[in-house]
Amino acid sequence: MGVEEPQQQQQQGVKSSCCVVNTHEPILVPPAKSSSAQHKDERYFLTNLDQNLAVIMQTVYFYKGSGSSELQQAPRDPVDVVKKSLEEILILYYPLAGRLALSRDMKLEVLCNDQGALFVEADANVSLEQFVKDSKLGQGLDANLRQFVYSVPGAKSVLDIPPLVAQVHHTSSLILKKKEKFVFCNSRSLLQVTRFQCGGFVLGLSLNHAIFDGIAAMEFVNSWSELARGVPLSVPPCLDRSSLRARNPLQIEFPHPEFLEVDQPPSDQPAEKSELVFKSIAFDEKKLSSLKEAILREGVLDKCSSFEAFTALVWKCRTMATSSDRLSSRQTKLLFAVDARNRLSPALPRGYVGNGILLTCALTSVEDLLQGSLSHAIELIRAAIAKIDNAYLRSVIDFFEQTRLRPSLESTLVITTWSRLAFHTTDFGWGTPLFTAPASLPEAEVALFLPHGESRKGFELVHGLPERDMKTFVSLMETSWI
Repeated sequence: MGVEEPQQQQQQGVKSSCCVVNTHEPILVPPAKSSSAQHKDERYFLTNLDQNLAVIMQTVYFYKGSGSSELQQAPRDPVDVVKKSLEEILILYYPLAGRLALSRDMKLEVLCNDQGALFVEADANVSLEQFVKDSKLGQGLDANLRQFVYSVPGAKSVLDIPPLVAQVHHTSSLILKKKEKFVFCNSRSLLQVTRFQCGGFVLGLSLNHAIFDGIAAMEFVNSWSELARGVPLSVPPCLDRSSLRARNPLQIEFPHPEFLEVDQPPSDQPAEKSELVFKSIAFDEKKLSSLKEAILREGVLDKCSSFEAFTALVWKCRTMATSSDRLSSRQTKLLFAVDARNRLSPALPRGYVGNGILLTCALTSVEDLLQGSLSHAIELIRAAIAKIDNAYLRSVIDFFEQTRLRPSLESTLVITTWSRLAFHTTDFGWGTPLFTAPASLPEAEVALFLPHGESRKGFELVHGLPERDMKTFVSLMETSWI
């Protein structure tokens, strides 16, 4: 059915090693005007591509306190600016003011009732400069960031959480002295704004992937910030998802191994669950160039992209680090998202609100991957991308309609990349963010690619493995390709 339970976090008496965050009582922010009769009580359709991605996306945006000239006549309080513009953007993105529900056929949909987004104001007891210094902000994914995204207490599934929840963090110049309630964060579509003592602030946002993919979420947040600055939307939203309905009759024309459990021979070692150690590994533009040159020297490929080269290296090194038998016939699977917007016929319109991505699958044996070159791994990745066309996408939609299966993560590495998402351009009137990033660590199967360096053309990998495997993995990432 695709309904994920939220991650459970402590709700009281929590503070990070860098600062204490005090949250005010959450409020509901409805659209500035009610939805038209056309949309009132609409059951907003979510496609089968949306159903498969009912997981939480958490992001944070750090801003300095000085504002741009565009907001000189507007209230200088970031809470007021963000809240007022939220009321306006909910008119255009009206499903975000509704609530997730289950349809008669037990699939996710949105009940458009204008109940409103959940909005939280918060205070931090340090300056932004001090927090950056103490937390080493920007040097890998930091668990401290989770305190800037609000968590709905008692939520048992995404059905209990509004589609949009936001938290704005800030602080006055005075230290709060009275006893307050502290919370960490998580949610599905939440907004939290936190002020720092210096006048800087943090916007913490939690969205359910069933509502947006990364591209659509980026366009939503940037449109919201444009309304805050009083400028026209550069990408107006297109809310119609009907072009991605399943066909009648269903036509499943291709095998879809991404959804299926991988058949594995019996293992001679029982699986052990170990605590994960998270590491951040950076490849700047120069190092990526050296990696690509090493791959081309293998004499198989004429060229390769940075994404292909880095993904092949991560997949191969992780498989090697976690495999006791490097000649094993056991299967290893790579899942990663392909933007399908222009692969569909007709193409999805600009500003499409929803998931226009598809998880594609490269599958081979451990022996084939590890005995082969990085060029061979890239060829497997390219084959996984090449099969994604209109016919394959329609087949995936029909496959889910019939089976209701979600992609299996057994023996799987999932690559998720933020390197091409322009969240760093989001300007609410205080200039572009000092720093923006996901606010939560990835799951065990997930390798997160963040942009690295001023040019944003490098990659920073964030990934978790058991400690012994992580030591091997880090060494292989640095030396195996040289």
